Amino acid sequence: MDPFEDTLRRLRETFHAGHTRPAEFRAAQLRGLGHFLQDNKQLLHDALAQDLHKATQLDSAFIRKEPFGLVLIIAPWNYPLNLTLVPLVGALAAGNCVVLKPSEISKSIEKVLAEELPRYLDQSCFAVVLGGPQETGQLLEHRFDYIFFTGSPRVGKIVMTAAAKHLTPVTLELGGKNPCYVDDNCDPQIVANRVAWFRYFNAGQTCVAPDYLLCSPEMQERLLPALQSAITRFYGNDPQSSPNLGRIINQKQFQRLRALLGCGRVAIGGQSDECDRYIAPTVLVDVQETEPVMQEEIFGPILPIVNVRGVDEAIEFINQREKPLALYAFSNSSQVVRRILAQTSSGGFCGNDGFMHMTLASLPFGGVGASGIGRYHGKFSFDTFSHHRACLLRSPGMEKLNAIRYPPHSPRRLRVLLVAMEARGCSCTLL
Repeated sequence: MDPFEDTLRRLRETFHAGHTRPAEFRAAQLRGLGHFLQDNKQLLHDALAQDLHKATQLDSAFIRKEPFGLVLIIAPWNYPLNLTLVPLVGALAAGNCVVLKPSEISKSIEKVLAEELPRYLDQSCFAVVLGGPQETGQLLEHRFDYIFFTGSPRVGKIVMTAAAKHLTPVTLELGGKNPCYVDDNCDPQIVANRVAWFRYFNAGQTCVAPDYLLCSPEMQERLLPALQSAITRFYGNDPQSSPNLGRIINQKQFQRLRALLGCGRVAIGGQSDECDRYIAPTVLVDVQETEPVMQEEIFGPILPIVNVRGVDEAIEFINQREKPLALYAFSNSSQVVRRILAQTSSGGFCGNDGFMHMTLASLPFGGVGASGIGRYHGKFSFDTFSHHRACLLRSPGMEKLNAIRYPPHSPRRLRVLLVAMEARGCSCTLL
């Protein structure tokens, strides 16, 4: 019998019920903690004396942001330039030396980065390393001061395992199955325009693209013709000939995606051309939760629709799965959008639009749980690649002011210390 199972289940159920989310509840808990310290001051003092023979000490501090040292950046293939240079900017701005490992799958960009980029940077503090999984594995055997990885959760686990051998901190920008809920009160064409644009952008090879739609059967019937209309307006009657529709990166990914076309029933699209690595913008219906298209991140121009009875069932469906990198909600009711925001968890959230949240440098970008660790973009990139060093600077003189903290600790000295702490509004550290 697991002695922790009941306790952990109780706490997790409380969290999922939203009990800890209201600000009033959090404030009440902090007040309770403050009362605990106040009401049990003497009891805690005696216990500390018995355990450690120590009292309290007052310090003030400031934060100095310093570079970690030697940083490894492992970049992906789907946005091989943007997802290489954005973290590189943060690493260099923070003052690190950088080893850059571009993806071997996006061969053309890899070649440019390897041959041209070093000409523009000081090669004494920057290097590009080439190769595939074997070379990356060998690279990860070495000790780095920080590792930044963008890619799949499967490889993310390999990177984190390698980093753990040296206790190296990591940022993992992963992915997952991003839900998109569509309420019954929406205008189906507006939803279809926005969903089709950010589902089929870059042929669906985007980590924040919606991986499946959640809607009622009635909304599905209204959405299907609207999605077909949007796809035709965006890519024409023959999407394969459209210059605005991308291609699948390689044959391996093409074969994986073509196999997913056998899930559920094809309502829109479904055509493919192996020689051209083309898969049409596709919508699947009658999809079962156990089918592969609902078990793995799609990363292609395929959009399954799963039916739910309403927002309650949608929230339950989302919360039964790993936390996604992004979550989307469409509704004419701001209460519905805010409820989904309040009762779910994801790396990022966008109401009534696509992945525009990730284009704002003022917002952090990153996952949570299985969809990633850490965040970047804008100043968050600088902070990610900086060690936040806690520092204290004190005058070598004025020793009489410090004398009250030295033992022996008389009741009078302790009273003076408490008054000084309250007057300066400082916090104390229990030692």
